[in-house]
Amino acid sequence: MSEALAPLPEGFEDRLRRIVPAARLDAVLARFATDPAVGFRVNPLRAEVPAVVDELTRAGLTLTPLPWYACGFTVPAAQRALLTAHPAAGDGRVYVQSVSSMVAALALGAAPGETVLDLAAAPGGKTTLLAAEMRDEGALSAVEPVRDRFFRLRATLARMGVTLAKTYAKDGADVGALVPERFDRVLLDAPCSSEARFDRRDAKSMAHWRVRKVHEAARKQARLIRSGFAALKPGGVMVYCTCAFAPEENEAVLHGLLDEHGDAVEVDALTLPVAHEPGLTAWEGDGFDARVSRAARILPDEVLDGFFLCRVRKLASVPAAPRGRRR
Repeated sequence: MSEALAPLPEGFEDRLRRIVPAARLDAVLARFATDPAVGFRVNPLRAEVPAVVDELTRAGLTLTPLPWYACGFTVPAAQRALLTAHPAAGDGRVYVQSVSSMVAALALGAAPGETVLDLAAAPGGKTTLLAAEMRDEGALSAVEPVRDRFFRLRATLARMGVTLAKTYAKDGADVGALVPERFDRVLLDAPCSSEARFDRRDAKSMAHWRVRKVHEAARKQARLIRSGFAALKPGGVMVYCTCAFAPEENEAVLHGLLDEHGDAVEVDALTLPVAHEPGLTAWEGDGFDARVSRAARILPDEVLDGFFLCRVRKLASVPAAPRGRRR
């Protein structure tokens, strides 16, 4: 007999019904009690893709290539333990990573020789993907304020053979004031309410959730996105993303940046290799800047996790917020 599933937090499903298109809602709700395929990528800083694919296949893993990313693959959910126990996952030749997370990091378009900032970097999955895209050439700064996560980040970078990265144990909200207009590209995978990671088979995964917590997360995210934007050079690009569904943490944060900086910021139209919905233009009576619709909400399915991302471009210099400023 299967175990009873825990209910979703009170009020969460009602909010979700107002965010997710009706035709997709049942599939999204079902994913809170099922596992997607396991995403992973071969690390080109440590190994050649064909050799690793051959080794994993001989070990009994069933690989499905991601058609839009030569280093990316999935295996069935039932093979997660087999994959994570394989020596290639332990020595840095393979990194197990959500497919949606790969999409977000690749959307930044980091290239060799650039200066790139990962503003909330631990545990290092996106950081190491950026390093791979940069071919370990250029300057990559990785920021993480939480002590144990900071050391986990450093261990991940070492295991994956990343040498261009420097790590900083700092509050990301202060970085823009410390190094204004320093970077060509900024990635901000902001700490969030983690709504896309709810699992009805594990009540603890949802126990923290309250609408109040969503608003607390949004205030922190607003400080971080301002900091990331301040750290961008004019002409630079920032990707902001979360694994939350909540518009307060997503569209509203983007709207706040647009409202504050006006014509100095633009939202790029995204061309993603996976299905997604446009950003909402209103939520609970508040309208958003029309450009917010250019953001993308990836809905969970048999391969993808729920994710929100947008790509903003800095068109002109703006004054950096004073260090420690809280709004």
